[in-house]
Amino acid sequence: MASHKDDIYQKVWSVQHPGISTEESQAFYSTWAPEYDKDLSTPGLYKGPSQVAEALVGVLGERKDARILDAAAGTGLVGEELRKLGFSNMDALDANKEMLDIAKTKNVYSDLIQDFLGPNRLQIADDSYDALCCAGSFSDGHLKCDCLEEMIRIVKPGGVICLIVKEAFLVEYGKLEPRMSELQDKGLWERVSRSVAEEYVENGNGIIFIYKVL
Repeated sequence: MASHKDDIYQKVWSVQHPGISTEESQAFYSTWAPEYDKDLSTPGLYKGPSQVAEALVGVLGERKDARILDAAAGTGLVGEELRKLGFSNMDALDANKEMLDIAKTKNVYSDLIQDFLGPNRLQIADDSYDALCCAGSFSDGHLKCDCLEEMIRIVKPGGVICLIVKEAFLVEYGKLEPRMSELQDKGLWERVSRSVAEEYVENGNGIIFIYKVL
């Protein structure tokens, strides 16, 4: 008989397996939303929200009033971690209504924006945010490297973008880091750091990227 943790791994696989489409992943999230927080709170399973929040604090310091966009926010796990660290001026962006409905109940965001982060122009003005963070959203059926320029557009010059990605995905989906470098060569942003987040998930480390928008 499969254990509870095995069931959760099956859900993660169902929403992140190679070749899954965006439409398929979004449909799965809609059904998973009510159980998502409980499942991901399984000890040792997923540390991404706390790790990206702590990394963001490392560059924002005591700027507790910084305006932050939690991109691909899901149910608001990152927002909860940022609130614990004293931040309160946060918005959430996610494509999935059911996930955002859960995030809304936590009362950590000023605004909740339902849209998919890709090459499309979001209904967000240029230079709106002091910082943008995103945890665990670069994989098949999720965000692709074609969203990076839109991230840069909505963050103020001098602002920061903080992303955490499963290390294995950087090998499997190898276009992300080359695209990051291309955008740096174009003078759109510059890398502040690239660091390992140990035990990001139970079966692997993550990589935290911090970039400053130029």
